[in-house]
Order: sequence, then C-alpha cells, then structure tokens
Amino acid sequence: MKKYKIMAALLTFLVFAEACKKDSDFLDKRPTDAISVEELWKDKNLVLTVIGDLYDQYPDYQRVDRWADFTAFDEAFASANGEYGRHQNSEYGYDAWNSWNYAYLREINLFLQRADEPTNLLDQADTDRFKAEARFLRAAFYFDIVKRMGGVPLILEPLTYDYGGDPSYLQKPRSKETEIYDFVLSELEAIKTILPDNSSDPARASKGAALTLKARAALYAASIAKHGASAPGVSLPGGEVGIPVAQAEAYYRTALAAAEEIIGGGKYSLYKKNANLSENFAALFTDKGSNPEVIFVQDYKLRTKKVHGFTVDNQPRSIAEEQQGGRLNPSLNLAQSFEKLDNTFAPFATVSGGNAIYYDNLTDIFAGRDARLAGTVILPGSQFKGKSIDIWAGYQLANGSIVTGNTFGQTKLASDAGLPGATGNVQVVGGDGPIDGLEFSAQTGFYIRKYLDPAIGSGQIGTRSEVWWIRFRYAEVLLNAAEAAFELGDNTTAAGYMKQVRDRAGLTTALSPAQITFDRIVHERRVELAFEDHQLWDMKRWRLAHKVWNGVANTAADFTTATNLGSAEKVSTMIFGLWPYKYYEPGSPNHQKYIFKVVKPSRVQAAHRFRLGNYYSQIPQNVLNGNPLILRNPNQ
Repeated sequence: MKKYKIMAALLTFLVFAEACKKDSDFLDKRPTDAISVEELWKDKNLVLTVIGDLYDQYPDYQRVDRWADFTAFDEAFASANGEYGRHQNSEYGYDAWNSWNYAYLREINLFLQRADEPTNLLDQADTDRFKAEARFLRAAFYFDIVKRMGGVPLILEPLTYDYGGDPSYLQKPRSKETEIYDFVLSELEAIKTILPDNSSDPARASKGAALTLKARAALYAASIAKHGASAPGVSLPGGEVGIPVAQAEAYYRTALAAAEEIIGGGKYSLYKKNANLSENFAALFTDKGSNPEVIFVQDYKLRTKKVHGFTVDNQPRSIAEEQQGGRLNPSLNLAQSFEKLDNTFAPFATVSGGNAIYYDNLTDIFAGRDARLAGTVILPGSQFKGKSIDIWAGYQLANGSIVTGNTFGQTKLASDAGLPGATGNVQVVGGDGPIDGLEFSAQTGFYIRKYLDPAIGSGQIGTRSEVWWIRFRYAEVLLNAAEAAFELGDNTTAAGYMKQVRDRAGLTTALSPAQITFDRIVHERRVELAFEDHQLWDMKRWRLAHKVWNGVANTAADFTTATNLGSAEKVSTMIFGLWPYKYYEPGSPNHQKYIFKVVKPSRVQAAHRFRLGNYYSQIPQNVLNGNPLILRNPNQ
C-alpha cells in the first residue's frame, strides 16, 4: 500500500513554480521514512527486524534491566532511596503483576496474517521459520497472561473495528484456564520441528526453547490442578480460574515428556568450565561463548548499544566504576537456604551456648555450604573483579558496645572512637558498610553476584553491560523433569535428574529416592533459580504464596534456629541480614576476630501479606468497562 506525505510548503511551490515536476510525478515519490508491506515481505532481513521487535516485547516480569523487581518478595533488599517502600507496605495490591497487553498480541497476529498473504515473496523455508517464531511468541504471550490473570479471551487473528457504532462483535468472553494452557501446549508441539534444533542464536526460538516452554507451562497447569485445594475459593464456576484436580496427572506427564525430549536430544548440558564451583556457577550467567546450558535469552550487545545497567546499579560500592552501585542486597532469608554439603539445613552459626562464635576470617562462617551460595551472593570477605569486598559493620568492644561509622569506610581518631590501645586514625566500618539506611551499602551484609558482569567498563554509565538475560536453561529442564517425575510417583527418576544439578554445586552425596520430597523440590528451585523470575510464579502455582507470605512478622529467632528451615511453608515475610563485626579486646585471644549478628534493616517495617485475591491479578477496570463478557477474578 502506497503512503502519501504532502507538505503544505511544497504544494505552494508546485502552484507557482513552472519548472517543477508534474503533480503525478511528485505524488508517486517513494517515502524515505516508511516501508510498505509489499517491500517488507520481499526481504527476509527486513522481516527479521520486525520479528526482532516482537522478541524485544517478550513478557518478562523480573529481568536484569529492572533490578528493583527482584526485591518484591524475600530474595533481596532494595538499598536505594526511593525504593524502601517495597519493604514498608504489608499487602500486595490486587492489580500487582497484572497484564492485558492485547496490543502486543495484535502485532503478532497481524504478522502471521501478512505472512500468508500474496505479498509475501520470501522463500518457503524462511516463511515457515518466521511463522513458527511468531507462534512461539504468541504461545509465550498466552502462557505469561494465563499465569497472571487466569483464562483470557483466546484471539488468533487481528481484530479490526468497522466504525459501525456496534463493537459487540469484537467482545470475546474469557476462555477457561485449561483452554489457554491447552492452546499453549498444542502450539508448541506443532512448531517444535519447524524451528531449528539447537539454534546458534539463543535469542531466537528453537526446538529446545519450544520444548522448555512446553514443559514449564504443563508443569504450571499440573501444579495448579494438584495444589488448588490448598487455596480455597481461588476459582470461578465457569473454569476461567482453576483447574480440576483430575487433570493434574496428564499435565505432569506432558511436562515430563517435553523435558525428557530435550534431555534425550543431547543438544544441551550443564555448564562446567571452572573447577571452582562457585565461580563456575557465576560464570554460567555471563559466559556468552559456547555456553552449553543456555537455551533461550534476551540478548544485549555493546556494538549495537543495546545494553543494560545491572552492573552499574549493583556493583559493590567500594570497588565501583561509578559512585554508585550496591542496590540489590540478597537477604539472609535466601542465603541461609543454601544447605550444607552433608545435605542438612542449618542457620549460619553465630552463637553457641548463648555466646558469640569467633571466626578468624570473614568467609569461615560460610564454609562447607552449597557452592551456589557464593556464585549467587557476594559474601563478606569475597572478591569481585579481582578486588576484595569490604563488608563489616564496625567493632564490638568487650562490654558489648559498638563502634561504627555512618559513611563508607569511615575513619575516626582512635581516642574519639573509644578503641583502647589504638592510635591515629582507624577505619571503623567497611567500605561497603553495612550501614543502616545508607543507600548503596550492603544493608543485609550481602551484595548480588548473579548476573554481575566481570568485564572492565561494565560498571560505567557510558559503557554498561551486554550480559544476556537467560530465560531458559538446561538446569531448569532437569528440575522440571524431576518435579514432574516426583509428582507421578517416580522418585528414582526424580532423584537422578536432581542429582545432576546438585553434583555441580558440590553436593556430591546423592539424595536417595526416599529423600525426594515436595520440600526438596521447592528448595532446589529456590537456590538454583534465585533471581531468575521463577519465585513468584512457583509460589503461586504451588499455592504456597499465602502461607509463606502470610503477613506474620519474622523475628531474629527465625534465623538462628533450624526449625522448619527446609520446609516449603516456612514463613518469610520480612528481609533480614547478617552483619559481621570485628571483636575488639586487646590481649584477648579473640581480639580482631569476627562475630556475626542477625539484623533487620530499619527500613524493613512491614511483613508481606499475599492474599487469596493475589493468585490471579485484577483485570483492569477499563477492560471490564469495555467488555461486559469479561468476568472479574475471585476474592477481590
């Protein structure tokens, strides 16, 4: 279709200038700022830019280009002015996490429609791949919206208003939740063999991506069916919300079959390039060269200036390449979830018999733990980019009093600080804090490690990072298979798949089939997939969210005993931290050793409460007003 753009000034010139071109010649001039549909579908590189734009609109919730969303629950604290409110509001709004982006869906449907029109002059192989990619993105859209909203209108063609005054023909009712899941699963099954097998570009859909999404979607549907009864009243009589328990087994079998098709295909494997298991786990997320674990990503590239500021925002403050960083502070809640190497759960040992435990080195308290801990979290005494991270909260004197500062790495005269026997200026707090209420300091005693870019310059505003966001990876496939097998009563198979993931973390004493429990399934996903946009959706599908985030305030005692530490239902409503102090008592054998204290940052002022009405987000009022066929979600 030709597009005509006429400027008034040029029209005036045409009237008065005898030497100009004829009007018809001018009107036939091709525009320079737009491409017609006919021109677009002659060139696969142009079509690739369109499908690339659709990929860029992929519906993620948490992602590296929006760090603050990782602090919405109990994984991390937001150490930034303006973000503390995340820890001061008790109830999640009913509209939290909602989505109704049918404009994006229309773009996908329009793309598919045009791919089938005579104006498409591409080779059939190129057309087939582009269409399969668009169908993959449409399936991903529907999976994203069903896990947020429940059943929604299932629309597979671009709707167009005829301006006749009656829009009722455009109004569609909500489908059943099962119908949306079934559509997603059938679409992914239909396109898996059209997509390339183990594509060289993980930013584009592949057979592995389709199967991973299929396994994940089927697992979600199965979990909702099985665990739905534990959240009474979270359903609608027409099936728009809720899945009958009788359908759980079939969905679990679908999930297991899809995951095992990936496993059996041999195209992917766990990342194992570094003998240091913690460094290996951290590198998994930043290594973009022949990474065998990666299946599907949102990519970023320095050369195209498509970059993000995750490292700028979250690099340790004391070694930052800018005068900022340190915003994302992992919680003690998460850190102590990483079990000991003997497969037991225990809090970090801070006291014994009512007395403080003294450590020679800052890292000693974390010894003998799952290697993923140090690969996910920057611990006191550890390093990043070859530089030591300076996390310690001050001195504790023999009388119990604390000597500390209120600025990064602050020094004081020893006489003013009250440190007997010391002279001159003395540093009284770490260069990274923790300092309560000071943004960018490690207010939980920890910084984030996962997704931090080790490249020089990645912490500079003018450069930033090209580390990709991994949506699907092989370890999740193994855990999806393990969970589905467990729910189908095959603990032996579940134990085998889980063993592969745990072996890489240094947990080499295998769990027996009898030791594979629902608690273990939940725990393994929590530590392996932390900060990867799984926690909210896992807690919702297992119907655990209202139990774990129940509005009951945590206390320090919850973090100093092993009670329910490995339980899937352990209450975790408030962010806590672990602060190291240097013990100061000249002449004592414990002088200058380290002790640790469980603390709650003062900006944490309310316990999170997830209500039954939060399981399915509130449908926007303008949608309800515009379509009387849309039913509200329950408990709101």
